[in-house]
Amino acid sequence: MRQPPVAMCRRHGPFKKKNKPMNDFLVAALYLFTPLDDFEAMRDPLKAYCEARDVRGSLLLASEGINGTICGPEEGVRAVLAHLRSDPRFAELRHKEAWTHRHVFKRMKVRLKQEIVRLAVDGIDPNQIVGEYVKPEDWNALISDPDVVVIDTRNDYEYAFGTFEHALNPKTQSFREFPEWVENQDVLEKKPKVAMFCTGGIRCEKATAWMLKNGFSEVYHLEGGILNYLEKVPEDQSLWKGECFVFDDRVSVDHKLQPRWGAWIPEEARHIINEDTDYEKGPRREKTEGKVADEAVS
Repeated sequence: MRQPPVAMCRRHGPFKKKNKPMNDFLVAALYLFTPLDDFEAMRDPLKAYCEARDVRGSLLLASEGINGTICGPEEGVRAVLAHLRSDPRFAELRHKEAWTHRHVFKRMKVRLKQEIVRLAVDGIDPNQIVGEYVKPEDWNALISDPDVVVIDTRNDYEYAFGTFEHALNPKTQSFREFPEWVENQDVLEKKPKVAMFCTGGIRCEKATAWMLKNGFSEVYHLEGGILNYLEKVPEDQSLWKGECFVFDDRVSVDHKLQPRWGAWIPEEARHIINEDTDYEKGPRREKTEGKVADEAVS
């Protein structure tokens, strides 16, 4: 996998404030699997609450919970998080934080979905069965075990930006393709111990539930995902290589969670970058056609 140039410049709690004085916009990635019988009625009031506080982003609501990323002035974002947690069903909601000097979304979207992360398999509920959470501080030891198969549950274009050492690339274009990929992997029969990861934790959490229901007994996943690992593990001890793709105008973040603003885009990812992605002002790469798939945002 090509490496980018060096940048110049239950679950998982918030990140520390990085370079806060120069970065007044808070980015919060969040998700929670929790039953929401009235999720359709929640959309308009939630959207209005965010917009009234200059909070923008993308939130997905479904009967199984909430998933998304929001950005805005710190006071506004924290107000939205507090508003969500005032609902007892969201009391256990956790989020991960990063900072930037401007909005990373153009508008606020709250969309209704069948699933907050689309696996398209009935009967998968991480609240009923889920793999073993592994803290970032313990992740290196687990994935360095030769008897462990490490799987990147993200899409091929995300893998191209960066991944963990020795991680398998399922080469999927959608999370829905993951079960079929697993069913065709002989290596998983030889090494039944599996460790999985994704951007913020939601996809690998649902993937572990599916694998446990399909006969795998030792299934682990990185608590809080890549973003939590990059925040908690010092770079000189890290087994992460490259950058981490994110589903907003930052395009990717480096190991310090600093935005890269499209400074480096691998060929495998150019087709999914939105034409109207608002990269940082300055020298820009030519924008490509296409758009990010309607995929999980964490």
